[in-house]
Amino acid sequence: MSTNRSPRVPTLEMPFGDAPVALPPPRLPFLELQFAFQVRRSTRELLPDALTLEEIGCLLWAAGGVNRSVGNGRTAPSAEGWHEVDVYAVTAQGAWLYDALEHGLLPVAAGDLRSATGEQEFCADAPLNLVYVADHSRMPDARPEQREFLAGVTAGAMAQNAYLAAAAFEMGCVVRAMIDRPHLGASLKLGSMQHVLLAQTFGWPRRGDAV
Repeated sequence: MSTNRSPRVPTLEMPFGDAPVALPPPRLPFLELQFAFQVRRSTRELLPDALTLEEIGCLLWAAGGVNRSVGNGRTAPSAEGWHEVDVYAVTAQGAWLYDALEHGLLPVAAGDLRSATGEQEFCADAPLNLVYVADHSRMPDARPEQREFLAGVTAGAMAQNAYLAAAAFEMGCVVRAMIDRPHLGASLKLGSMQHVLLAQTFGWPRRGDAV
């Protein structure tokens, strides 16, 4: 079990509400980049223990948060600065949209939607699933046939960032593509120009080895 866990920080086990949830400022544990690459791996055997708001916030910030004030630049690259990929956080209590500019969570849907995030059984029990969603309406200069590819590149960079953040916490993580996208899109109340790309599952590994 990771020594980086902080049970004093409130978790998303609170009742789902209509108000946005403010996230603590991101403070990732120090980890040399070379070591992070060495220990980064996919882990599917995860404990159901809830993550703290601080941990969830760090993962979201690493995936697609604002890392510089000028132009609201992000931690992951995006063609033309479109920032066309949104991240949704899905826990046992509900689903939230990550607001990168405010570093907070916007409520989307109440209830346990974790099983909708993927076709593999472990998705329904893991404490957190992130869902990467492309909004093609933010890509006006891209040809329609290019939009999915370009958004996929952005989502891949975001997911790798979250992998490295998970490695810093010694947390288990796996990115997934086996998704019933129409069902998940309906669960997240997505519009016609929004498309589910990937999902990523997080939790403390059942085994003693690091992520």
